[in-house]
Amino acid sequence: MRAGMTVIAVAAFASVLSATAMAADYVIDTKNAHASINFRIKHLGFSWIAGRFDKFSGTFSYDEKNPDASKVMIKIDTASVDTNHAERDKHLRAADLLDTEMFPEATFESTSVKASGPDKATITGKLTMHGVTKDVTLDAQRVGGGKDPWGGYRDGFTATTTLKLADFDITRDLGPFSKEVELTLDVEGVKQ
Repeated sequence: MRAGMTVIAVAAFASVLSATAMAADYVIDTKNAHASINFRIKHLGFSWIAGRFDKFSGTFSYDEKNPDASKVMIKIDTASVDTNHAERDKHLRAADLLDTEMFPEATFESTSVKASGPDKATITGKLTMHGVTKDVTLDAQRVGGGKDPWGGYRDGFTATTTLKLADFDITRDLGPFSKEVELTLDVEGVKQ
């Protein structure tokens, strides 16, 4: 009886390992600009200011048959913030906002992925920005995947979240309509 239980336990463990091993590893294609990290924040409640981070890198693993085994890691060069307005970008890099001299990098590392529908998932992870690490949740959608014209294989995703600036110790008062920033990640990964 004990030997039978051991065989069952080993088989179950092996099936978990094989499911995990099926996940493919991808590098986010920033070299060819097939990925972007964009944000927007309200200006006085009258309009939106949009921007992006021009320099970032990242990896993810993904298994279409077992999306809950997926993982994501992204690093952002905070000084690469760009709102298409040089003076505003200089202020965003300053000590009372992103403080890019003190905190030159922001990172996101997933802690769990839960499928929420066909090609949809909720990604929870640790976002470190401005010296503060917080749990954040991204609503993700698979855009598509397949062979590319250069003999490789790609998968693409979009994910959104809303961040409260005060949660990351960014306390400069930008007005009552500018306490949150909407973040969108559009990533295309090249299978390794």
